[in-house]
Amino acid sequence: MEASEIGDTLTEASEHEHEHGHGRMGDESFRKRVGILIGVLAVMLAITETAGNAAMKETINSNIEASNNYAFYQARNIRQTDTRLAADQLDMLAMSRPDLPEASIAALRDKAAEYRKTADRWESDPKTDDGKKELEAKAKAAEARRGEAQERDGNFELAAALLQIAVVLASSSILHASRPLVWISAAFAAFGAAISLNGFFGFAALPFWHS
Repeated sequence: MEASEIGDTLTEASEHEHEHGHGRMGDESFRKRVGILIGVLAVMLAITETAGNAAMKETINSNIEASNNYAFYQARNIRQTDTRLAADQLDMLAMSRPDLPEASIAALRDKAAEYRKTADRWESDPKTDDGKKELEAKAKAAEARRGEAQERDGNFELAAALLQIAVVLASSSILHASRPLVWISAAFAAFGAAISLNGFFGFAALPFWHS
């Protein structure tokens, strides 16, 4: 091999090494940027999952509260019915026994009136907030909170799934140095972030997520 050919060969090798060096530097920069993206996605995912867990707890607690209030309502209704029946029986006894002393008849009627007053108080009692009317209102309010929490939880669950897909795609893009995968990951991340924000602020309902 002549000196000129050796020089040409060395020059070509140097150029090849220089080109590949720039390629490696570009890949390294690309991986660093994707690593930052994955870190951001991980934070978004953690926030979304935490919010989803809180929404699930709110759903459970509101469901328990609604059930307790309805159970209390039913118990109050049974006692109210029994008390009114007892008052009617006392009135009937007073009417069917005219032979009883006036004091006894008056005592029966007073007791019947007391029972009816108690039954009326159980119908609605704003002072103690445990009348049937108040219990029903509290149960319905708890049901409303449960529905809102379920809606939020559905948003967060869907958002978490989208963000997890975005993390997987971004991780795969590092392994394969694939920029298209990063754009696809960013699209999933943007959609997931939008759904997560919808869970926090309730901009719109997700009809396809209703159970």
